[in-house]
Amino acid sequence: MIIWLASYPKSGNTWLRALLTSYYYSKNGEFNFNLLPKIYGFPARRYFKVYNDNLINVADTAKYWIDAQKKINSDNKLKLFKTHNALGSVNNYNFTDRDNTSGCIYIIRDPRNVITSVKNYFEQNYEEALEFLLDERATLSEKVENKYVNFNFLGSWKNHYKSWLDNKLFPILLVKYEDLEDKALLILEEVQNFINKVGNLKNEFDKEKAKKCIKNCSFDLLKKEEEKFGFPEALLGQKTQNKIKFFNLGKDNDYKKILPKDTLNKLNKILASDLEKFKYD
Repeated sequence: MIIWLASYPKSGNTWLRALLTSYYYSKNGEFNFNLLPKIYGFPARRYFKVYNDNLINVADTAKYWIDAQKKINSDNKLKLFKTHNALGSVNNYNFTDRDNTSGCIYIIRDPRNVITSVKNYFEQNYEEALEFLLDERATLSEKVENKYVNFNFLGSWKNHYKSWLDNKLFPILLVKYEDLEDKALLILEEVQNFINKVGNLKNEFDKEKAKKCIKNCSFDLLKKEEEKFGFPEALLGQKTQNKIKFFNLGKDNDYKKILPKDTLNKLNKILASDLEKFKYD
């Protein structure tokens, strides 16, 4: 069965994933990018190669979401998977169901900081990034050899989090990016307890190893790792044809200092109830 690490893009999913791969798949809490595939992304091209389909339309892989997950779960082992997909359906094909999913860890981040990361990573200006966050039909995909692969349906930032947090199919643990910054050790323990509960496991929390993981997965170290070796999952810029920095601003991404006033005012107005709900001041 699958436990999802789900989030809207640029919300801390990869950071939590790094912490968990370091914790579960290293001996002493060490980390390098080669560990990340231990928690692979879904939907991903590798899971749809078995289907004899031309995949000429952007959402063609949606019809195989459930079947691909059945194949993943055929060994009856517990697995962690990263996804940016909203929890819902596309062309009447559901993203997942209770037969394939044990639970979800949903990572949320203040959208006023998400927007700057989205702007940088997708080579947009602030107006385009704002439209992207509010777009109810927003998607991510790649076209490889004239086939659409890695299709993720996002929807808007608001409906993305609602799709997961409001679901009644399986349990959800909400993790705030800001809490991961401020109290990572506590969050890691909460995450392991959740994995134990939904996965029917009895692993004790290794506090000392967790501290090493947190140290080895700090933003500064991840950024240096990317600068030195590159980050395999970073996008190739459509405008520059260069790899776009994945680990870019870190704590310097502070909307109070860098977000243009007109964009900030629009976000504060449009997402007022959501900001209040998650206590984002």
